[in-house]
Amino acid sequence: MSVLKINPRNAILLIMILVTAAMRLFAINGYGPLTVFTPIGAMALFGGAYFTGNVKPFAFPLLTLFISDLVLSFTVYSQYRVGLLYSGWYWTYGAFALMTIAGKLIIRDITIKSIVIAVIVSTLIHWLVSDIGGCLVENKFSFPVYYTRLITAIPYELRFLAGTAIYSTILFGAFEWLQRRYTSLQPAH
Repeated sequence: MSVLKINPRNAILLIMILVTAAMRLFAINGYGPLTVFTPIGAMALFGGAYFTGNVKPFAFPLLTLFISDLVLSFTVYSQYRVGLLYSGWYWTYGAFALMTIAGKLIIRDITIKSIVIAVIVSTLIHWLVSDIGGCLVENKFSFPVYYTRLITAIPYELRFLAGTAIYSTILFGAFEWLQRRYTSLQPAH
């Protein structure tokens, strides 16, 4: 009989993403000091930077986002629910997948510079893709409407940028510290 062997590195990475998603649920409900900041950009970058392969970097963060969205869809945002989630969810998930790719490509070495660049790129991805999606979902796509949505979204995207920066600092900093302390969390070479 084979025993399922759990990779401690992947387990800790997944737990950190799950805890971050739980913080998202608490923040949306108005609990805690990070209430106005969303961690989804940091979750995508973190998953993209640390998970290996072509499936895990996307699957674990996307599944966690889906579960937290599902909880929000049936509680806080139930009036906006269309089916299981909200209208245009696929644009958000597409942006999330692109942010994961950014994390995978930009953060090859964990440095402050690469994380800052990835935070900025992920915010731009979220801003541009989500607003295109918003226009298309409402069947109102035109460049003037898109431009207006981009301008209107600036305060939200600044909070998205701040949230991504704050949560990235926490996630990357904590995992780098854990890797130094516990060698079993370091990547296999």
